[in-house]
Amino acid sequence: MNGIELSKAYFESYGKPVLEEQFPELLPYLAAGLLGSGSECLGFDDALSRDHDFDPGFCLFLPGEDIVDRRSAFLLERAYAKLPREFGGLRRASMQPVGGARRGVLRTGEFFTEKSGAADGVLTVTQWLTVPEQSLLEATSGVLFFDNYGEVSRLRLSLAYFPEEIRRKKLAGQLLLMAQSGQYNFLRCVRHGEPAAAQLAAGEFVRSAMSAVFLLNRRYQPYYKWSFRAMRSLPKLSLLAELLEYLLTTGNDEPLYQDKYDVIESIASDVINELQEQQLTQAVCGDLEKHAYSVNDGIRDAELRNLHILASV
Repeated sequence: MNGIELSKAYFESYGKPVLEEQFPELLPYLAAGLLGSGSECLGFDDALSRDHDFDPGFCLFLPGEDIVDRRSAFLLERAYAKLPREFGGLRRASMQPVGGARRGVLRTGEFFTEKSGAADGVLTVTQWLTVPEQSLLEATSGVLFFDNYGEVSRLRLSLAYFPEEIRRKKLAGQLLLMAQSGQYNFLRCVRHGEPAAAQLAAGEFVRSAMSAVFLLNRRYQPYYKWSFRAMRSLPKLSLLAELLEYLLTTGNDEPLYQDKYDVIESIASDVINELQEQQLTQAVCGDLEKHAYSVNDGIRDAELRNLHILASV
């Protein structure tokens, strides 16, 4: 039983009956599910995931105090605290993990403020450019068991993915970094006799290439330790994960560095083909830097277009 299944079973067994029996008047305003941080919200949890912050529980979302007052929220919190502490062979933690409550009774506005910086899900251009992508994924991943009031669903929809102009700005920056680190600096570092610097360049290329692949798929990139796993299931360019892993896990000895550079160019070629498929670039060449500026030039909003090309990375 994975984390989402565990949470749903716990909710159906204990949470739902308590809500229906003790708080029927509040049900029209509530939502419940498993949302937020943790590998279980991404469906990536396994046996190893149970070593920390993994226990039976669920999120119960309340609207603002003008709809569900403090006393009602307090009574819901007490009811949640009294739910059985053991379920499915696991025991609920007696203390909250570092970073605050991940499960239990949560105000919807506070949850989305923490994840996106906006209680109403309406982000400014600056917020879209700077809020960590993994945090936006946490706001929109996981599963809702029910949402009678509809507020959580509406906010998740508003944050479902970057606006197209923002996606272009982020993509342009990552393409430029791919060009600088992979197509330009990797071989230069090798030829300078700096294998460690070459590996750093390869690592920067991998990081930017992965970000570009997620952007080309219109999917938020998760926390770095889950990025490879998530990339392997993407509909486009997922096969590049194996090549990117090769760049990270092999050295820069003389017999290998040319092969690694060829892999870098192969990845760049595949990314360029996808840029052209999506009509994001007008450049016709293998130089990622030129494609980066072409993508940026395609941004219609002049103020956003004229920001530094690396403003969002």
